[in-house]
Amino acid sequence: MIAPCTQAEAGPARNTAAPASSAGSPQRPDAISPGTTAELLAAGRSAGVPYLPGVATASEMQASIKAGYTLLKFFPAAGAGGIAAMKAFAAPFPQLRFCATGGITADTAQAWRDLPNVVAVGGSWIAPPELIARHEWNAIEARARDAATCFKPKPAR
Repeated sequence: MIAPCTQAEAGPARNTAAPASSAGSPQRPDAISPGTTAELLAAGRSAGVPYLPGVATASEMQASIKAGYTLLKFFPAAGAGGIAAMKAFAAPFPQLRFCATGGITADTAQAWRDLPNVVAVGGSWIAPPELIARHEWNAIEARARDAATCFKPKPAR
């Protein structure tokens, strides 16, 4: 699940996030992938759907920029250096904006959203496996509504 993000927050970007799985393949790229390959970047540009490449390193960010992407998925966010890494990436990559996912919790989501280069966060706390297994759709909906309203708004860029 992805917390809300407006185009004004993301700034001008060639690609925007769309609901999708995180499975991505060159044959049928999903709108959001956990990683980046040259094949996925090319397929994302030609598929006619919005595509959010997954990155964790400066090299993947550089490849994504070269392919024309400025809105990226930072994954696994907590495992790839966390907030400190995201802050460090801001200086050499001022044009990039991120949807951070992977290891983010309800307790840490706002800290991620407070970063100027993070426009959205995602986390499995919204729909944990145990609620899905028990078909507790109302509880999941309540968590999603809470996630959609709990963040402080960012000023338009």
